Amino acid sequence: MRTLVTGASGYIGAVMVPFLRAAGHDVETFDLGLYRSGAFAPGVPTPDGRDIREATVGDLEGFDAVVHLAALSNDPVGNLNPDLTYEINHRATTAFASLARDAGVERFLFASSCSLYGAAGAQAVDEEAPFAPVTPYGDAKVLVEQDLSRLANDDFSPTYFRNATVYGLSPSLRLDVVVNNLSAWAVGTGRIVLLSDGTPWRPQVHVEDVCRAFAAALDASRERVHDEAFNVGRSGENYQVRDIAAIVAKAVPDAELEMPDVIEPDTRSYRVDFGKIESQLPEFEPVWTVPSGVEQLVDGFRTAGLREEDFGRYTRLSTINAEVAAGALSQDLTWL
Repeated sequence: MRTLVTGASGYIGAVMVPFLRAAGHDVETFDLGLYRSGAFAPGVPTPDGRDIREATVGDLEGFDAVVHLAALSNDPVGNLNPDLTYEINHRATTAFASLARDAGVERFLFASSCSLYGAAGAQAVDEEAPFAPVTPYGDAKVLVEQDLSRLANDDFSPTYFRNATVYGLSPSLRLDVVVNNLSAWAVGTGRIVLLSDGTPWRPQVHVEDVCRAFAAALDASRERVHDEAFNVGRSGENYQVRDIAAIVAKAVPDAELEMPDVIEPDTRSYRVDFGKIESQLPEFEPVWTVPSGVEQLVDGFRTAGLREEDFGRYTRLSTINAEVAAGALSQDLTWL
């Protein structure tokens, strides 16, 4: 398929673009370039500076599919300005999908998130579970799924991929996701630093396995993915944060575990059932687990000589704040 990938220079996008090209798709990119200043490794698609808030029908004409990754990418960034989160992650995304439909795009694959389950607790939830988002980031994912479902028709087929918390190496690295963060602290400082009591549950999925899910959907028949939501991950990959810390400690045995003096409550706790994607999209064959992913990260960080002073380059909120402070980026996240 001729496929447009938005957010192509981001953490997932930098892996998604070459993955889809290797699978035979004709891929073009669309990216504002918010994180242009910090590449962890060669291979990040060059951002073209295009903003989904300013897209036109012409930007989308001639494509068979859109893989929509562009968004403010996590809860801390979303909390920086909740109104901006809703503007970009909800309203601009819905408008972009509407343009895609008007342009004749047949498939629209939306990167949603398991965070929309929010405070679901320890009972594993499937795609029919009620939404319980606790942040603007999670709430915006809910709103977009609902809007895209209303746009769905015989000619426009959206699919919603509720990704588990993503981890693993990417040329456009993020260290503000839990597996990557704990691994980086262990290698870069000799400490494994928990910011909570470690009890919240989080499903985990490797960034390459996310790409496998999207590729499987592009190849699947329309009726199997039309207006469908899929939890993206694999059975057995729900972890409490303290379990992830233990896995990192095994991979970096010299690192010392640190708990905060004052424990802030973390209401985001959810376990996820991945039975639907396993049965309805069997072409999706994930290969990574958190232990193997931690080994990949530790090896990559050691090879790169990662140090604590490097962490800010790979933390989305720090990167945005630095660009704003330098006068390069406005408060509404447009380039000056």
